[in-house]
This record gives sequence, structure tokens and C-alpha cells, in this order.
Amino acid sequence: MSRRWLGLLPLLCLGCSAAEHPVADAAAFRAAAKAVQPGDALVLAAGEWRDADLLITARGTAAQPIQIRAAQPGAVVLSGSSRLRLGGAHLVASGLLFRGPGEQSAVDFRADSKTLAENCRLTDCAIVDYSPASKTKDTKWINLYGRQNRVDHCYLAGKTNNGATLVVWVGEQPGRHQIDHNHFGPRPKLGVNGGETIRVGTSDVSLRDELTVVEDNLFTECNGEVEIISSKSCGNLYRRNTFRRCQGALTLRHGNRCRVEGNWFLGDNQPLTGGVRVIGVDHQVLGNYFGDLAGTGSRGALTVMQGFADSPLSGYLQPQRILLAHNTIAHCVQPLYLGLPGDLDGRPTTLPPVGLRLLNNLIGGADKLLVTVSAPPPEATWAGNLAFGGPLGHEVAGMRLGDSPLQRAADGLWRPTASPPAAAGERPEHDIDGQPYPDQPVVGCDQPSTAAASSRPATVAEAGPAWFGAR
Repeated sequence: MSRRWLGLLPLLCLGCSAAEHPVADAAAFRAAAKAVQPGDALVLAAGEWRDADLLITARGTAAQPIQIRAAQPGAVVLSGSSRLRLGGAHLVASGLLFRGPGEQSAVDFRADSKTLAENCRLTDCAIVDYSPASKTKDTKWINLYGRQNRVDHCYLAGKTNNGATLVVWVGEQPGRHQIDHNHFGPRPKLGVNGGETIRVGTSDVSLRDELTVVEDNLFTECNGEVEIISSKSCGNLYRRNTFRRCQGALTLRHGNRCRVEGNWFLGDNQPLTGGVRVIGVDHQVLGNYFGDLAGTGSRGALTVMQGFADSPLSGYLQPQRILLAHNTIAHCVQPLYLGLPGDLDGRPTTLPPVGLRLLNNLIGGADKLLVTVSAPPPEATWAGNLAFGGPLGHEVAGMRLGDSPLQRAADGLWRPTASPPAAAGERPEHDIDGQPYPDQPVVGCDQPSTAAASSRPATVAEAGPAWFGAR
């Protein structure tokens, strides 16, 4: 049984003996929402629900969640100023389609500032073109508040106005949310700051632990701005996501101790396509695949920035103790950039990244510098790295220049025909294909193994709602 159906088992089974409440409009929904009990379901009639403000503050249980579902997935169309607010516990919304133009947020995981969601879920839904006419009006399609909520198997595409597509609002306690198996479809260039696809936190609370997991999602042509994902909190995990032709980078912008592991960054040689940009302390970038990326600078394949002395929270914290290990950077225009300068209100950064550890990375470029260094990193550890395809650009022990061990495989990816043994050091538990690391690993993210692969670049069949169809 696939992961999609395993995730939906509670929806299919737990309501078998519970009461169902058919509702035909927003007024009937509000009335029924006041009477639901754990295990009940509010079943929305097919049709267009225009300007429908759907609010529920009930509390289900882990064994008996309260469902808010379409009678037929995709046939309940919310439009205009419609929104869904989940304030309570163990509420599961599914099968809804928000279709624009839209005038405000689509889904809020809270009823109001005091009634937040806990253990609630949005699944198998779609939000498409839900933007106001004005590009300058700020809306967020999904606002995650509270604790331990989940957004999964949804499709979000076509946002054209200011504001991140999905925002995690960091509170005093870690949210520990899960964002998985969604398809974030095309988002056109906004032209100003504020076009992120996902933002986890804000600069003012960026030193708080959030501990949210973003995994197994598909991002396609998310071109809103330079930051596809903007991480602005501590302890988050970004794992096994696929980025296709996205003109930006997964950016650890504020906050510390985040982990970026086993992601696929696939540029198809399209302009401005990027990988990961790092600012902050104690981050780990492990076992990722960066292929055919054409971006440079803040959109380079793997970039570590400079910082400020006594940086404000909204500035650039000096990168310290960053681990970059077992990544494969294949045929990218700017593979590795250390010490990218920045500025804030005209004030330039001056502090280089310090205490970097670069272990067992496989780095190949497009006949340009393989390693660009604007600020030489002191106290750096280099071991087991192999570069190919262009001038090295930065001579250091622990980084050797050699022939390419990669060939284009039948799946379109750059696969190793042979790689040198890795040096000792940290490594992920699994390689980019989800196979266990061998006792004697090689350089890069792709390890020799006879085990079945459990991770591949995501497709629309695995990410987003099954009912949405071709996209």
C-alpha cells in the first residue's frame, strides 16, 4: 500500500460508525460545527461556495478526529473571500478546492489569536490562482499556527501577489508541524521581496526552536523570489524534497541548527535555478543532489554567506560550524561559493564563515571556477572532496581536482560510474536514493548499493491530491 493511502486511512476508516452532517452552505456549516462530536464528519455539498467563512472550534481525539470533507473531492469550490479556520484539536479537512481570484488567506490553523490549532490536518486539497487582482496586496494562502499540525498531499499554484504561499508562524513553544507530499506548482516572479513559497518563522523570533519538518514535497517552477523556502527559525528539517526548474534557493536565512538532507535540486540548465544558501550557526547540509543549476551568487548551487559583527536579527549572522558533507554538485554554473557578501541598509558584511567542515563532496562545474571564495574561511576542515570540470579556484588540502566520475543515466540524473573512497566524517543514514550507507562509503550523495531504492525525485503521482488530475 502506498504512502498516500496509508496517510489517508484515518479518513477512510475512523468515520465508519460516526455521525455525518451534510451541509449545503456556510450558514449550515456554522450551525453543524457547533454540534459535532469526536468522530463526526461535516460533509460539504458539491458546488461553488462563494464568500464562505467556514469556522470550526471543535475538539476531536487522535482516535476519533472530526472531519471536514467534500462530498466529492474537488467538487466543493471555495471562491471570492472564502476561508477555512481550524481552531481546536484533531480536525481533518480534505477534498476542498480553493479557486481564484481570492481576496484573503484560504486556510488558517486558528480561529482567532487565542484559539490555535493542535494536531489538525489539511490533506488532499488544492489552492489554485487564489490571488487578488492587486499584486501589492499581501495574503498568505495557508497560515500554520499552534502545534503539531500537518499539511499534506495538497496542490498550491499560481500565486501572483505579495506574501508567502505557506507560512509557519513561530510561537513561544516549538510548533513541530509537518509539511509533506505536497506539490507546490508554478509561482511567477513577484519582482519584490515577499514571494517565498514557504516561510518558516520571522526574523524577530528566529532564535526560537520551531522543529518543523518539510519533507517529500515537489516544487515546480517556484520563481516568486530568490528564497523558495525561507527558514527563519531553529531546528527545522528539510528532507527529500524535489525542486524542478525553481529560480531561487532553499535559504537558511535566520536561525540556527537546521538540517538540509537528501533533497533533489534539478535545474534543467534554466536561468537563475539554485540550490541552498546558508546563514547562521550549526547548520548541516548533507547528502543532497544539485544537478544542472544555472544560478550564481545567492542562487548558486551551494552558497555560504558572510556575516555582520553584532548582527541584528534581521541582518546576516556570521556562519559558524557549518557542515557540508556528501553532497553531489553536478554540472552547475557556480558549484560552491564561500563567503558571499551581503549588505543591510547599505552596510556591507565583513565576517567570513568560520569553522566550516567540507567533507566528501563531489563538485563539478560548467567550465568555470568550481570553488569561489570571496572571504577565505578560517578554521575550515576539508577532507575527501573531489572536484572536476573546470579550474578549482581555491587550492586547499582535502580538495583534489580529477576526472569526472559521473555519466548521464537513463533517469536523466548524473550517476557515478566510480567514485573514490570517502574520508572519515559525518554522513547521512541513507544516500540520495534512500539506500543505507555502506561500511565503506564513497564521495558524493550516491552510494553503491544492491538495496532497493526508496527515494527518487518526486512526481505528481506522489505529491498533491490524487483527484486533481494532470498539471
